[in-house]
Amino acid sequence: MARSHLTLAALATAAVPGLEVSGARAVGSGVHGDYESALISGADGRYWMIRLPTSERAEAEQSADLVALRALSAGVRGRLPFDVTTYAGQTPISGTRAVVYEFVRGRKIGLGDIPAGEGLAESIGRAIAAIHALPTSFVADAGLPVLTPADALRTVTTIMDRASATGLVPAALLSRWETATEDSALWQYAPAVVNGALTADSFLVEGSTVTGLLGWQALSVGDPARDLFWLLGSPHPGVADSAIDAYQLARGTRDRQLGMRAMLYAELELAKWLLHGTQVRSTEIVDDAVGMLHNLLDRVQGDMSQKLTHETMPVLAVDEVERLLDSRQA
Repeated sequence: MARSHLTLAALATAAVPGLEVSGARAVGSGVHGDYESALISGADGRYWMIRLPTSERAEAEQSADLVALRALSAGVRGRLPFDVTTYAGQTPISGTRAVVYEFVRGRKIGLGDIPAGEGLAESIGRAIAAIHALPTSFVADAGLPVLTPADALRTVTTIMDRASATGLVPAALLSRWETATEDSALWQYAPAVVNGALTADSFLVEGSTVTGLLGWQALSVGDPARDLFWLLGSPHPGVADSAIDAYQLARGTRDRQLGMRAMLYAELELAKWLLHGTQVRSTEIVDDAVGMLHNLLDRVQGDMSQKLTHETMPVLAVDEVERLLDSRQA
C-alpha cells in the first residue's frame, strides 16, 4: 500500500537533520510510476522533494542519479543556465532508502507542450548545448562512463542484431539501419558530456525558459545525439528543427551528421521496445512494437528527407568558390 504524504514527510525529517516540516503534499510518481514522492515545505521557507523507490529498477536509477549529482560540483553547476537539484539526505526503510533533495522550482511539461519556433524549443536546445559544453574531465574523475564513437556504434549494432534475431523487424528497416552503421562518416564526432536520459519530463520550465533539469542517472561522456533524439517524437512539426538549430548555434558545432544519428537512435527505440516485449513475454507490447515498426517503414520508404546516410557539402563550381573567397576577404 502506498505511503501517505505525511509518512513521507516524517521520513524526510529523519533524512535531513534539523528539517522542520510546515507542510507536505503528494506529487507524481515518476515516468514509470516507480516512486512514492512528496513535496515538503520547511519552516524556513525552503522546499524539499522526497522520493522512495518502489522497484529494483527505480532503486538502481536513484543510486546512479546520486552518483551523478555528487559529480556535478558547484563549479560545474555554475556553467549551466538552469538549476540542478542537490542531495540533502537519506534514510533506510523497508530494505531500500528514501532520498531527500532540495526542490528545484519549475513546471513539468509534456512533449506536446513544446511549440516550434522561438521560445521553449530554443531554450531546450540551448540548455542541452550547455550540458554538452561542460568539461569531460569531471565525468571521468567520477568514474562515470566515457564512451567513444566506436562504443556507440557497437551498442547500436548489438541492438540491431538482437532485434533481427526476433524475426519481427521488417527487412527493409534492418537494411536501412545497417547502412547507417556502415557509413563511417556518420560516426565521426567529438564525444561530449551527455545527460543520457533526456525526455520532455526531464525539464522544468517557467514561461518559455528552462529553469531546471531532473534525472542525471545516465550521465556520461558520449554521443551528443543521444540527448536530442527524443525531440523527433514531437507531434508538432518543426519542434525538433527549432531545438536542434538553437543547439547547433549555441555550441558552434560542425557535426553535420548529428541529426542523422538522432534519427537512428529514435528509430532504434522501437527496436528496444520490441526487445522489452519479448523479454517480459508480453504479446501486447510485442504487437505494439511491430505495428510501430511497420508504420515507421511506411513513413521513411521513398522519402529522401528521411535518409540515414551522411550529409555532404554541395560541390561548388569554380566561379562559386571565387565568390565565396571574395566574400570572406571583404
